[in-house]
Amino acid sequence: MKKTRIGFVGVGCISGIYLQNITHLYKELEIAGVCDLVREKAENASREYGVRVYRDMYELFADPSVDIVLNITRPNDHYEVTKAALEAGKHVYSEKPLATCFEKGVELVKLAKERGLMLGGAPDTFMGAGLQTSRKLIDEGFIGTPTSFHAHMLGRGPESWHPDPEFFYKPGGGPMMDMGPYYVTALVNMLGRADKVAGLTTTPSEKRIFTCKEHFGETTKVETPTTIAGLIHFESGVIGTIQTSFDTTHRAGCALEIFGTEGTLYCPDPNTFGGDVVLHRRGEEPKVIPLCFNYIQNSRAAGLADMAKSIETGKSMRAGCQQTLHVLEIMTSIIRCGDKGEFRDITSPYTRPQPMKWTELEGIIE
Repeated sequence: MKKTRIGFVGVGCISGIYLQNITHLYKELEIAGVCDLVREKAENASREYGVRVYRDMYELFADPSVDIVLNITRPNDHYEVTKAALEAGKHVYSEKPLATCFEKGVELVKLAKERGLMLGGAPDTFMGAGLQTSRKLIDEGFIGTPTSFHAHMLGRGPESWHPDPEFFYKPGGGPMMDMGPYYVTALVNMLGRADKVAGLTTTPSEKRIFTCKEHFGETTKVETPTTIAGLIHFESGVIGTIQTSFDTTHRAGCALEIFGTEGTLYCPDPNTFGGDVVLHRRGEEPKVIPLCFNYIQNSRAAGLADMAKSIETGKSMRAGCQQTLHVLEIMTSIIRCGDKGEFRDITSPYTRPQPMKWTELEGIIE
């Protein structure tokens, strides 16, 4: 069996789980090599996984054995790296977000189509057992007709644990761009295309003090909203709210709730692959529903494995750029609404990808 070879551009915090899962979980993928601006990071990955270290991303792009470029650089670098890889003739799978502004995302999608290349990206947690089970319950009518939703990601920000947290507080960062992709991707995967949004934003603190060991006591100026509340209207008529914040000390309640005419679905954390799915139908007690799909543990790279299968078979990929672009437009439009106090129409097309198959073998995406 010929495996699809993956070249890593960037070996940051999230790279570890990609390296692990490509090596040990996804049977049709293998690592071609890695590169990073900090060569030591690439060399550490090389020692652990026995893979090649490229001098830079251009040497990686020039390697004919690399089938897909995995872009896991900082968010503000996603556009430049993805564009360069596409121009070099490589398929690209990017960490979220696709870009830090919608217009650059549109440009990347256009370039991929012109070159006949596949472009997709994270998050792929919607392919996990928790959210796939949630989607199945909605699709099969267990909550009746969906009417509304509430989603929230509330926390104190990443400065206590992330080794390099400054970019989270600069343009292109913030809680919506960092964590919003998990929630918005889950929502569109379950509810379909969004067509209108509104938003409000606030920035309670002008500076942040880092408490991570790498930059303990250092400060940075906050240059992006750190609490964002959005309204989303879907073509189906479903309406709801999404709130993301780096300014919250405590929160309670389910992170993602879908309300219907016959019941309520309490979905698992969209930043996970498993988790509890709780169904509360009218006149009944809440029930924890058994998960009926694979990928319960941290299975990142599922979308990458699906892209590899799509390259081989010609089928549409689940975590493709039609999804990452739609999610990007929703998020950036909510933030822009916060600046002007208006509603904005969503222009990007979107069709829900095919659900996962509950019969497939774990590690082989069908």
